[in-house]
Amino acid sequence: MWLAAMQLISGRTWQDNRERIAAELASLPGERPLLVLLPENFALFGERQGYLDGAEPLGNGPIQQQLSDWAKSHGIWLVAGAMPTAIAGADHIHTSTLVFDPDGELKGHYHKIHLFDVDVADNHGRYRESETFSPGDQPVLVDSPFGPLGLSICYDLRFPELYRQLARAGARVLLVPAAFTAVTGEAHWEPLLRARAIENQCYVVAANQGGTHETGRQTWGHSMVIDPWGRVLACRASGQGTVLAPLDGALVDELKRTMPVLQHARLL
Repeated sequence: MWLAAMQLISGRTWQDNRERIAAELASLPGERPLLVLLPENFALFGERQGYLDGAEPLGNGPIQQQLSDWAKSHGIWLVAGAMPTAIAGADHIHTSTLVFDPDGELKGHYHKIHLFDVDVADNHGRYRESETFSPGDQPVLVDSPFGPLGLSICYDLRFPELYRQLARAGARVLLVPAAFTAVTGEAHWEPLLRARAIENQCYVVAANQGGTHETGRQTWGHSMVIDPWGRVLACRASGQGTVLAPLDGALVDELKRTMPVLQHARLL
């Protein structure tokens, strides 16, 4: 079983981003089963109005249809890192992860819980996701041949209690699609990812945006796959590309047997 994280430098329009993703999917090696994680904002990377205009009702729309078609044609589990989804009757939207199986069926979805309302010392400066997005309120696990998949998005990474809840519910692979800024990514991206893997004894697949975008925003890249011991198995520093690593289910089982940290935890 193989885990892959796709790194992109997404632009404002779905048409351009679709071509980038299609090229990466066409270059995938033949190993199967294969799970491919796309980064946050894979479909649209721009300003508030672009997200509002591009939001699709969950389960319907051209972006979701294309994702389903790709999963089926490539025979992969395709996890659409995060895209805007509409909320009926609301002036805000969700940013959502969607999981498609190799038959192209939508097996689950997750709405980002923690919104990035932060000031960063970069050329963008002020980030206020809550002006566009409404937060989700439910942790989500999706069953798969790789084990239960724990879903999260970007800023969620700074909230370990979410991942502990997913691990307690049985997660074996934690997925972190992101558009981490260059400033915060350089400081904290890898340490946080490795910590989430180690403390929860799970594989972590992290797909980040990785360069300078049309908007001028700079993202950190360093998409990676990390094993439950905290070892980085594959990483791409910058630019477009896909990193791939095998999943060893026996390693997860052995760590949980020999170092049962979830059983030892006393603060519930």
